[in-house]
Amino acid sequence: MTDTATPAADADEPTSDDVVAELNAWLEENWDPDLTVGEWWERLGLSGWAAPGLPTNAYGKGLSRNDSVRAQAAIAEFGALGAPGGLGLLLAAPTIATHGTQEQIDHYVRRIVTGVDAWCQLFSEPGAGSDLAGLTTRAMQDGDEYVVNGQKVWTSLGHTADMGMLIARTDPDVPKHQGITWFAFDMHQPGVEVRGLKEMTGHAMFNEVFITDGRVAADAIIGEKNNGWAVTNTTLMHERAGLGSGGGSAAASAVSPGSVADQLGARAGDFAPKKGGARRGGGGAIGMLGAMPKMLQDLARSNGSLDDPTIRQDLARLYTMGELGRYNSLRVKAAKQAGRDIPGMPNISKLAMSDLMRLVRDLGLRIVGPAGTLHAYEDEHKAAIEEATDNPFLNMVTWVALWAQGPSIYGGTDQIQRNIIGERVLGLPKEPNNDKTMPFSDLPKNA
Repeated sequence: MTDTATPAADADEPTSDDVVAELNAWLEENWDPDLTVGEWWERLGLSGWAAPGLPTNAYGKGLSRNDSVRAQAAIAEFGALGAPGGLGLLLAAPTIATHGTQEQIDHYVRRIVTGVDAWCQLFSEPGAGSDLAGLTTRAMQDGDEYVVNGQKVWTSLGHTADMGMLIARTDPDVPKHQGITWFAFDMHQPGVEVRGLKEMTGHAMFNEVFITDGRVAADAIIGEKNNGWAVTNTTLMHERAGLGSGGGSAAASAVSPGSVADQLGARAGDFAPKKGGARRGGGGAIGMLGAMPKMLQDLARSNGSLDDPTIRQDLARLYTMGELGRYNSLRVKAAKQAGRDIPGMPNISKLAMSDLMRLVRDLGLRIVGPAGTLHAYEDEHKAAIEEATDNPFLNMVTWVALWAQGPSIYGGTDQIQRNIIGERVLGLPKEPNNDKTMPFSDLPKNA
């Protein structure tokens, strides 16, 4: 954590400017707004520019996170449609690239980077959230397949997913971390029921998923049977880094991938931003964060609240926190170029994102004042509130304010991040328990 050295770049190491120049040259030759979304994503994905942070054998270019974020921004500035968003690109693709066979990479990752499949994360359960390794969903082997039974909850975008990152217990007679397996799971099969969970924002991005005698082939295991905890930690690392401050917004996209959204046949140019503009749509609150500081500043200036010195101070704090996230990304890049790492940085970035969201929530509501008590819980009410308040940005402010409680919970709570930093970075002792030695089947369960 104290490694702040920034080594000189290797002479053969491409700079961010080199990356952007190469990408722009490729876009000049290949972008065609009259292609369908599916055709464009296939061209973008197979070129390596949809997910340039992936290894070269996994449809990427092996770029650092910072350069990958620069590449995303460059595509938007050029005026082309960006990569397919969602949890496939953010979590599943890098996990499979790390632990999967080349055959699995060629099948699953290719379908992710070309937008053919949308993914969800089948991790949390009603009794296994913070203690994820305490999951009870079972996968019993039946020849060349596994039969899956159990319940998952807080499944983001499960209602639009073609595939799921499923972790299930394949051996209850070993300690709980040792009997888990990570599967690429088909969400369209019989026995899979997805039920939406409406949030206080008025939307239902989360779901609970019930699996009854679902089936998954043995060759859909990523990273070997009973080695799922190691694979899961890779997924969680990418989740915390991607959702953390300075991590970009790999989940954001102007159009949704996969067969359920059914947008692959649409014209790509209809979803592309104007040349030189910002990337459009998608990504929820995380995707909005890049635009929020400027929007809040403009709102404060327009209604006179910018004259309040405490609001000016908090706008400066918001800018500072964003810059700290960006510089931490640059620190990680420099450390990796020197063959080092900065332990705990994904967890620190995840904590920083929680703080950033709380500041955006509180500052936004202070700027809009009493109008912050109004919110369009249904899309058809947005126009009426906008007309009554003469503020087209009010619903974004209130939506983010209601959503701001989420980042401190999903992807591992703030308390879990602090525990990880304390134990794995600072070397503090763990709380005494025997869950690493006692078979899972013998551990006491909640009533």
